[in-house]
Amino acid sequence: MRVKKPRGVFDILPDKLEKWQHLEGVVRDLAHVYGYREIRTPIFEFTELFQRGVGEETDIVAKEMYTFPDRRGRSLSLRPEGTAAVVRAFIEHNMHAWPQPVKLYYIGPMFRYDRPQAGRYRQFHQFGVEVFGCAEPAVDAEVIKLLLQFYEVLGLKGISLEISSVGCPKCRNEFTDALVSYIRPQTAGLCKDCRNRLHRNPLRLLDCKEPGCRGLLTEAPVPLNYLCPVCAAHFAALRNELLALNISYNINPHLVRGLDYYTGTSFEVMHAGIGAQNAIGAGGRYDNLVQTCGGPPTPGVGFAVGIERTLMALQDQGIGFPDAAQEGVFVVSVGEGTLRHALRVVQALREAGIRADRDYAGRGLKTQLKQAHRRGVKWVVIVGEEEISRGNVALRAMDTGEQIEVNESELIPRLRAWRA
Repeated sequence: MRVKKPRGVFDILPDKLEKWQHLEGVVRDLAHVYGYREIRTPIFEFTELFQRGVGEETDIVAKEMYTFPDRRGRSLSLRPEGTAAVVRAFIEHNMHAWPQPVKLYYIGPMFRYDRPQAGRYRQFHQFGVEVFGCAEPAVDAEVIKLLLQFYEVLGLKGISLEISSVGCPKCRNEFTDALVSYIRPQTAGLCKDCRNRLHRNPLRLLDCKEPGCRGLLTEAPVPLNYLCPVCAAHFAALRNELLALNISYNINPHLVRGLDYYTGTSFEVMHAGIGAQNAIGAGGRYDNLVQTCGGPPTPGVGFAVGIERTLMALQDQGIGFPDAAQEGVFVVSVGEGTLRHALRVVQALREAGIRADRDYAGRGLKTQLKQAHRRGVKWVVIVGEEEISRGNVALRAMDTGEQIEVNESELIPRLRAWRA
């Protein structure tokens, strides 16, 4: 019996991986021009980090984490999201002493034990940014602009930005009291989890996916109506910053992110057409998270992008990627004594930075050309005995079949010129 991959994960094969690499290249280029530096954190952390940071009553921590003991009995968890781990690194490496704000980004896999469906997997990948040390709404707007520019560079159409504010602990307490008063007479209609949340973390009622609970909460109070003057002013200033950047948005008063650490600004980028999970990027402000995890009081804001969901949205719109294979060269050797010469040609191309490969088995011309066709290369260099005697090679364009003979000294400059 063959061993198969577990449910909810997938292999990224070479033809698909080139699309991922292109997307990651866009990420790195954008992050560079916005002044962000890459950070790489471990795939697993002590479970306590996510309990304290993400929230014990969130679905992520309560239901979805891959948690296991190590050989000393300490509880470890595969990271279910990226922010908590970056915050831990910020604290552990004393980044509060760096020039502020500290601007970081990451790309990597996350893990949640969830029901697999379109756009949702048990191993999934995220690109995210985090900014520490600045509470100004201008930073919130910059983060949102970076996120939208990411989709713009990829060519994605039909996306919309939704914004809201979940307030600070002070206004959240007032909102929580109003929410509990509203829902308490309807407790019998809540699911078992929400009945527990009502007493331990009422805000998580708004994150429930059960249709019955969602129906009961349709007319429930919303955080935007309970913002204190400071939070209301911050949200108004954010809208002015977005206006200055020509960013259109919708205010969604029901927008509550599924993590406890958010304070103030929250936002999501939506795209219809990728199934029930139509948020392809989201984030917000988390001004208390660093302190919650044991660091000094430090404001923070960031976002995370689902890479799989973004690729699905691009596919849905028929948006392609540059095909790296099309820039390749395949070197064909014809006749006895040409294999070694073909090897030297291949190596010269590679040292010049041109993607090149060849046949290693000494097969016939027709078979080698079929190999080149199957690989999707754009050019074939034919090394034959007669061409070698003249110091030349034959150069064939695979798309048209046109073939010319060029001096070996001209081969690399010509290929470079065509690539440009």
